[in-house]
Amino acid sequence: MNMISPHARGLLRVRADAADPVALFNQINAAFTEFRAANDKNLADLRKDVVQAEKVDRINAEITTLQKELDAVNARIAAAQLGAPGGAQFDPDKVEHRKAFNGFFRRGAAAGLRDLEVKARLTTQNDSSGGYLVPDEMESGIDRELGDVSAVRRLSRVRQIGAPSFKKLASIGRAASGWVDEEEERTETATPSIAALDYQLMELYAKPAATQIMLDDADMDIEAWLAEEVSEAFAEQEGAAFVSGNGVKKPRGILSYDKVENTSYQWGKIGFVATGVAAALTDSTHNGADALLDLYAALKSGHRANATWLMSDMTMTAIRKLKDDNGVYLFGAPASAGDVPTILGKPVVTDDNMPGVAAGSFPIAFGDFKRGYLVLDKKGIRVVRNPFQDERYVYFYTTKRVGGGIQNYQAIKLLKVAAS
Repeated sequence: MNMISPHARGLLRVRADAADPVALFNQINAAFTEFRAANDKNLADLRKDVVQAEKVDRINAEITTLQKELDAVNARIAAAQLGAPGGAQFDPDKVEHRKAFNGFFRRGAAAGLRDLEVKARLTTQNDSSGGYLVPDEMESGIDRELGDVSAVRRLSRVRQIGAPSFKKLASIGRAASGWVDEEEERTETATPSIAALDYQLMELYAKPAATQIMLDDADMDIEAWLAEEVSEAFAEQEGAAFVSGNGVKKPRGILSYDKVENTSYQWGKIGFVATGVAAALTDSTHNGADALLDLYAALKSGHRANATWLMSDMTMTAIRKLKDDNGVYLFGAPASAGDVPTILGKPVVTDDNMPGVAAGSFPIAFGDFKRGYLVLDKKGIRVVRNPFQDERYVYFYTTKRVGGGIQNYQAIKLLKVAAS
């Protein structure tokens, strides 16, 4: 017996309007309405009809697919609005540098390019270390791709620096105070301590290659080609590092720091809340819903105001089924085409670098990432042209220096899949 509705079957077909955010939003809401009805029926059916359960899972998976498409469309729209190139065409120095870089890129002609970098204000010094800075348009194109793919970069504070490292101070604790009578002796109160945070920039590289015939083709968009080749490689590497990087030759990721049960929280470690069940996140006995509520409450209200949930698509699919004690779903569909889903009223962003639900894993982070995590970029993406490694190709060794790490340990909390 086929219990999948015509609407659900329609969702599983290829969508011709997948690039239309409004159409995607309408599809997500229609699918989510049907999902809740089907899931409620499945939970109420003591026989746990297999076909009904399959219907729930299929619609749930389709919602995840639709949401990823909507997020991608919205990210591209935001990137185009916030970082669209075009400034160089009004700056004669940048136009001159761009033409010179194009000659270097296609034919290896580098005469005067270093001086033009300074003239176009891409650098303040004549660097003899090798390689040339790409024009602003190409650099911003690569950065936009990085922002689209890396959820942590998109959520966190991003700062450009010129040095190979960055230091900042953090105040731990607060000055103590107390009430006192007019003539009573004032005793000394405790003072906050200061911690020094040190971040190192690491080198991220890619090495795309092109034939000389491609480079001789005047119709080839050199900037678009390099941005496309490099951006995907950079995005995958730094996206993974911002989540789980160990800090050795790469940024230190959120999940690589020491963790402690949140009731025993201390500076320098990230507090976590346990699910209460060893290897699951389910609706039985409300362990999943209760764990999310506890994690929500573990974050101080000052950080909670701008907090976001971070998890993988598979984890979000599981959470979509969870209800509170009153039978209300914790998960909320986007309120408009430009919005993201919510859990307990806070936005949800997915990043498949986050681990799945498994014993001992930390599949969910909740926090104010803008205050909690710092991404550092050294301005300038550098290219070294190498036509000698292989006579068939010209290689472009492209590098960027990136760093990252926690800057406020209180601003991010984790969920641990564990009995306690």
